[in-house]
Amino acid sequence: MTTMVTKLDDMGTPVWVALLVLSFVVFWPVGLAMLAFLVSSGRLGSHRGGFCAGRMSRHRERWARPYWHGDSGNTAFEEYREQALHRLEEQQEEFHDFLKQLRLAKDRTEFDRFMADRAARAEDDDEPQEPRDEGDDKARDDEPPTYS
Repeated sequence: MTTMVTKLDDMGTPVWVALLVLSFVVFWPVGLAMLAFLVSSGRLGSHRGGFCAGRMSRHRERWARPYWHGDSGNTAFEEYREQALHRLEEQQEEFHDFLKQLRLAKDRTEFDRFMADRAARAEDDDEPQEPRDEGDDKARDDEPPTYS
């Protein structure tokens, strides 16, 4: 399956679009599944791996290689560019680490709130309740069970 997807990726987006249209013509639920796959994998967009990841990779490519496909000839500029790229990569890693810590803190807070609510419900369940009068059990035991 992955080799077929790789081959279709090599052919380009028009092939994916044609396959999507064909799947809608043949059987619309298959078309919907295909559309969900293409959107979630990023194959229909110009950037893969999400909006920010695609945009950052394009910026990185723009800075990493000059448009004239060679060295600029200015060593001072080349050093500056390398330092700037290294600094930006470090900042990006720090930002991703910050986002990860933020998500962990949010998850921890939500989990703690869930556990507190659960403990409160358990305390409410532990309180003795007055027995409910369910009627005459003897009358129900004498009747034969009815099956529908």
